[in-house]
Amino acid sequence: MSGRITVVGLGPGDAALLPPMARAALLRAQAIVGYKGYIELVEPDILTGRQVVSTGMTGEVERCNAAIDLARSGVETVVVSSGDAGVYAMAGLVLELVEARALARELDVEVVPGIPALCAAAALLGAPLMHDFAVISLSDLLTPWEVILRRVSAAAGADFVIVFYNPRSTRRREHLPRALAAIAAHRPGTTPVGLVRHAFRPGQEVLATSLDALDPEAVDMQSILIVGNSATRLVDAARGQRMLTPRGYAGKYGLSGEQAPVGS
Repeated sequence: MSGRITVVGLGPGDAALLPPMARAALLRAQAIVGYKGYIELVEPDILTGRQVVSTGMTGEVERCNAAIDLARSGVETVVVSSGDAGVYAMAGLVLELVEARALARELDVEVVPGIPALCAAAALLGAPLMHDFAVISLSDLLTPWEVILRRVSAAAGADFVIVFYNPRSTRRREHLPRALAAIAAHRPGTTPVGLVRHAFRPGQEVLATSLDALDPEAVDMQSILIVGNSATRLVDAARGQRMLTPRGYAGKYGLSGEQAPVGS
């Protein structure tokens, strides 16, 4: 091995949620590479004295190749993403490029786990992911829309809680309504839906509503949308209504508040 690339997720955006292993990788880095919007999430003190390589949207291949070139020259290099580097982020592309350039025996690629956006959104909404769930991106930039819609319908038919990444952009205005209509073919309009924008960042918004009441115009690319399954319900909490998808404890143990006798 002649070099190393470490791929890290910065978490939802709040510096307090940057995982310790990711922070350690950033602190030992000589170069930090990433989308300019994510570079802005890195604490300025960490960036000081380090080479920073950033590109705009759709510059993923360019910046990952730049990171590979830096690592090959002996520079300790970190590629940053938001959330978790292995969830709709840069870990896969770095590995693909290393493979395509026949550098697998030359470069060591380390992926550091992080806090994905879906976990940040779920925490703010309560407990919507306590049972099986599916995660689907509504962006058709890299995946055909017909494939995405088929996955949405299959997940809804199988009664998964569904988490939507990239739910709506200025270009893709009709994808979300079509996806919600596909879900409505399997679930009632009262199905709980949670919308989180800018999770753990300035301007954070959290809304618990229903499939019928959700306004797609309130959703954008900075949003995570969670659609409940047939058991998900809204519960009253000190911070307003929250989503709860029961795991099944009530049916098995009873939750009356009384401790079951030992050995019962």
